[in-house]
Amino acid sequence: MSTPFVTPRTFTMSDVGAIAQEIVAALHGGDAVLLSGELGAGKTTLAKAIAAALGVRETITSPTFTLMNVYTTNHPHISTLMHMDTYRMERVEELAEIGVNTYMGEPSTVCIVEWPERFPDAWHRARTAHWFTVSGTGETRTIQAVTATA
Repeated sequence: MSTPFVTPRTFTMSDVGAIAQEIVAALHGGDAVLLSGELGAGKTTLAKAIAAALGVRETITSPTFTLMNVYTTNHPHISTLMHMDTYRMERVEELAEIGVNTYMGEPSTVCIVEWPERFPDAWHRARTAHWFTVSGTGETRTIQAVTATA
């Protein structure tokens, strides 16, 4: 499987749905999408677009304060989306405390993690960890796959 966006790609916020479709096309159950970037770079906007591309029908909310949200998808091979934000976490143990291990690496689940660099070694349970960096502000952003590891 190849990870999209190995070469940085500039896009407008109106293109985020198409970007999400490309990412979803490369995903399998058990994968994690790790989104790095400064505040306001568009991580949550991209996460919402990925959720839509997976067929999530619920309103997607930022997990900044809830830490983790779980959604049912309408995708043929991926039934669950777990979306979390580690920005407010201080200890790696908090991941287990909120139940991340229930979802990370599960064959019918995709996990999206915002601010994964806070705990860079915590995503080893994923089948493949797709690291993306989103940068820019305003209407134009850039996305690049940093790594994909199994």
